[in-house]
Order: sequence, then C-alpha cells, then structure tokens
Amino acid sequence: MALKQWAVSRRLKPGDGRELQRFRWWQLPVRSLFWLRLPGDGGQEGLHAVDVPHWARLDDSRIRAHLFLDSRQVGESKLPALFPVDGGVIEVAMSSYGIKRCHYRPSDGQPFQLTPDSASAEGRRARFGARHPGLSGAITVGSVLLLVIGVGLNLLQLAEPISEIPPVAQRGGAFDSPIHLPIWLNLALGGGAVLASMERALRLRYSSLLDAAGH
Repeated sequence: MALKQWAVSRRLKPGDGRELQRFRWWQLPVRSLFWLRLPGDGGQEGLHAVDVPHWARLDDSRIRAHLFLDSRQVGESKLPALFPVDGGVIEVAMSSYGIKRCHYRPSDGQPFQLTPDSASAEGRRARFGARHPGLSGAITVGSVLLLVIGVGLNLLQLAEPISEIPPVAQRGGAFDSPIHLPIWLNLALGGGAVLASMERALRLRYSSLLDAAGH
C-alpha cells in the first residue's frame, strides 16, 4: 500500500454496529448516501453503504464517513477515507461543495463510482440526467463555462494589483488588466461559480484547477 493510502487507512475506526437510518428529504443539503453490492465469502452478496453527514461532530472539527454492511455500521473514518472491503477498497473524499469521490477500487481492475441513494441529492441529479439527457448535458456544459469564465476573469483582475507589488514590478513590469468589472458583476460571477461547483459535486465531478480555483 502506498504511503498516502497507509496514512489515510490509519484514520479508520471500527463501527459500533448501529443501524443505518434511511434517507429523509430534509437531509438533502446535509447528507450523502451511496450503495455498493459485492460478493462476499461463500458466494453471498453483501450490501455496503457509505453515509457521509456534511457536518463535523462537536468534539472534532473533521467530517467523517461511515461504512455500513447489511445496514450495520462496521467502520468510520475522517475524510479522506479508505475503507477495506471484499476485493478492494472504497475511497471517499469531499470538497467544500460536496462529495468529490466515492469509488470502489478493486484489487485488479478499474475503479468505479458507488450508486447514490435515490432519495439523496446525488441520486436525484443522476435520475434527472437519465430522464432528461439533453437538458442535463446543457447544465453540465453551463457549469463548466461558468467556472472557466469566473476563474479566467478573476485571474485577469488579480494579475494587475499583484503586478504592482514592487519586487514583481521590477522583474516583469506592471500589468494593466483589460477588464475591470463592477462589484455587482464580480459578485454575480462568484455566485454562479459556487452554484456550478455545487452542481458538479452532485455528479461527483471535481477538477483541482476549476473547482478548487472557484472557492
């Protein structure tokens, strides 16, 4: 196991056997739930669930993921999490806007995403995409465009004051940005970038260049 995976695995703690609670509609903005069915010993299938409340406990500042097997908690870990399961591991990670990774990585083979609970926000987004692929694709393209435009314009506007710092100006000269947007438009673009990152998080799409820069 790689050093990073070893460090992540040390966060794993055994579960207390409590029962998994079904997803409620009012938990849409504050909880994610994913499912994975795997063959176990003796040929019997085991139903795994990864439950991620989007808040930290009062005695800890870190968000935790919880692993359930056949509706009983068998483990928990601070994020990012690495849960050993039959034939591989489940990887869970979160960004500022939601889940950015919840995948099963088999010992041999390609990793794939767990199935979101149909009642969760991720599940509802997946169902919308299946029912309305055209509109879903347009929203996907719009999300990327909002992030690209927002990040690009912010970089252009930030470059000017940075270039005026004396050591920077001495080396490369001052940069005069061709774009100076009013505050209200900058705020609107910032809000659009937040919404775009939230929409991408519902599809577990994350780019360190776009989504991290849009924070």
